Amino acid sequence: MHPREVFSDPIARRATAIILAHNHPSGILEPSREDITTTSRLAESGEILGIKVIDHLIFSTKSYYSFREHGLM
Repeated sequence: MHPREVFSDPIARRATAIILAHNHPSGILEPSREDITTTSRLAESGEILGIKVIDHLIFSTKSYYSFREHGLM
């Protein structure tokens, strides 16, 4: 995920906040190192743009993982 793609629609719609989400088809909800790094980079980009990243959710068929609920945001 590159910030350019993630924030293009929110910028066009003049959003003030977004929630990121993606799925883990494997069913393993723990975020990968890349998930954590990417989320941090996107949150920093959002701060620069004035668009708050409220949370990042990872979904599986049975449950979800919230970065905010786990203290990662």
